[in-house]
Amino acid sequence: MSQNSTIRKFIDRNVERQLVREYLLSKTERAGFGGLDFQRTPEGTKVTLSAERVGMVIGRKGKIINELQRNLQNNFKLDNPRLEVAEIEAPELNAQVMASKLASALERGWYFRRAGHSTLLNIMDKGAKGCLVVLSGKLTGSRNRTQKFQKGNIKYCGDTALQFMDIGKAVCVKKLGTIGCTVAIMQADSKLPHEIRIKERHEVGLSPLSEVAIISEASEELPEPIAEEAPADEILEEVIEEAAPVEEVVESTDEEATE
Repeated sequence: MSQNSTIRKFIDRNVERQLVREYLLSKTERAGFGGLDFQRTPEGTKVTLSAERVGMVIGRKGKIINELQRNLQNNFKLDNPRLEVAEIEAPELNAQVMASKLASALERGWYFRRAGHSTLLNIMDKGAKGCLVVLSGKLTGSRNRTQKFQKGNIKYCGDTALQFMDIGKAVCVKKLGTIGCTVAIMQADSKLPHEIRIKERHEVGLSPLSEVAIISEASEELPEPIAEEAPADEILEEVIEEAAPVEEVVESTDEEATE
């Protein structure tokens, strides 16, 4: 029973955080919402909101951010929430920001191929190792379809994908219907399992290798040539010649014995 209650506690906390994320995304999407980071502190829950334009989130004299924090305290079950804002240094490498920009471009009338390729090139030009852009919905007609744009290294599953792939999603609303926009980015500083670098000797504290000495007199160092072996026929003749005197000696001894 205690195990079930612990599991239910974790599920309820994650559901509450997801609701907070959806609320702040709807309120700060125009400011370039880039994600949330939750940290539990002794004083309460610290919520860090990453945004491209921090001024639009804070507002004049902190009016907007104070209102958002007040709504978090009243409408959500967070333990003494404290909202902070952090600026995104490279918006092109943030998947959620690029997904929102892609959806906005489609709503403004951009052709889906142009919007997808433009988003892909902007991300790769900033040094990303890989990028995947997926558009799903009624792109050109009444039937749903899916269009993918990809470049570089992409991981779809496993611990590598969870650790190195940053995924952002947004929705574009058009007259024909809604279009789902998904952007997955592999960051430039990602080190994949198959990437191995051999360190230099000075990096591990070893002394450098001594230079190879150049041989001045090659004739002295070269080994003596090996004599060529004689053909088998010549060797056989020599054996026969050596064996002939032995046979003569044997015959002479036999004659002496008969006499």
